[in-house]
Amino acid sequence: MKYNFDEIIKRSKTNSKKWNSTYYKSLFNNQEDLLSMWIADMDFRASDGIQNRLKKLIDFGVYGYGAIDDEYYNAIIRWNKFRNGWEVPKDAIIYTPGIVPAVNYILQTYTNQDDSVMIFSPVYGPFKRSIINNKRKVVEYSLLKDEENYYSMDFEEVEKLVKEKDVKMVIFCSPHNPVGRVWTKEELENIADICLRNNVLMVCDEIHSDLIFGDNKFVSYGNLDEKYRNNGIICNAVSKTFNLAGMQVSNIIIFDKILREKYKNTMALYNILAPNAFAIEAVKGAYLESDEWYFEMMDYIYQNILFAKDYITKNIPKLKFRVPEGTYLGWLDFNQYGIYGKNMEDLFEEKLKIAVDYGHWFGEEGKGFIRMNFACPREVVVEALERIKNYFEKNN
Repeated sequence: MKYNFDEIIKRSKTNSKKWNSTYYKSLFNNQEDLLSMWIADMDFRASDGIQNRLKKLIDFGVYGYGAIDDEYYNAIIRWNKFRNGWEVPKDAIIYTPGIVPAVNYILQTYTNQDDSVMIFSPVYGPFKRSIINNKRKVVEYSLLKDEENYYSMDFEEVEKLVKEKDVKMVIFCSPHNPVGRVWTKEELENIADICLRNNVLMVCDEIHSDLIFGDNKFVSYGNLDEKYRNNGIICNAVSKTFNLAGMQVSNIIIFDKILREKYKNTMALYNILAPNAFAIEAVKGAYLESDEWYFEMMDYIYQNILFAKDYITKNIPKLKFRVPEGTYLGWLDFNQYGIYGKNMEDLFEEKLKIAVDYGHWFGEEGKGFIRMNFACPREVVVEALERIKNYFEKNN
């Protein structure tokens, strides 16, 4: 490998939200010195392509007002064609500083106070918070789960709930965070059909779409027929794939001109016009000059996940872990240990000293689960799993 993903990069003395306890301890009952495997943030250095672009800008030394140029748009177009086999229309791309802000702007643009918005639980927590903060009504469809923790949907029940609650918007996570499902084209089209039939706007969060493992194939909303694309919005970003969350840049793709103009009006209202100069160059460096880093990173993380699966199967048999189809996030099931809520927090924070995302942060359906981040050096994965194994060997 050209890149050293085994390198341990000390971040606890930086302004890292993931590793500096000054920023994370309020979430973890004031605990410090935790092994950080929570928030979806990699522990790897950025690619040479990104770093070279940023160094060149630093050396130039002038950081005045800038604008998005054709190379920026072409980078996004090139990456989507390369990864997903479809060409994003340049006019459809709208910069927004992050997908969570975008979700809020989308809610404000296309829904009214007290409108119902559907999410598919357990799911990324800021979706629900954004709906509540904007004074919309949350409608939760609980994903179905079999004994092997494979998640699916009953589309008749989904549509029944859409009709009963007069849903105006669906926020759909594809691939799904935290359960790791990569939805099939048929599943995606079924949801899109329900939205079309019931005059519901489909908002598709595809931020993890480059992180697909094994034989699984990602189908973007942009791969679907025009009738679906014109009733949908895609949210995507370089942040998860290339570890650029701190750049605050995402690209919202809106195919329909009328929908697009409404969103652009909201962006104009908040005077959100272009990314900062560093974010522009980071996007170019990622999508144009980082293919080698990307493929090496994907292989490294997948091997982390497979290692974790093998280790858990051999050493912690009551812990259930299904290899995710997508995302670098493991969805670990501790229900056979009967540890929930505050007891789960006490276990990880006081006894194991590991920071994770607790399943109940993703909804009631996440009870007894944790979300663990495998985008880190193998040494960190080994250390976390050994702490869990040693604890349960002594206490069960």
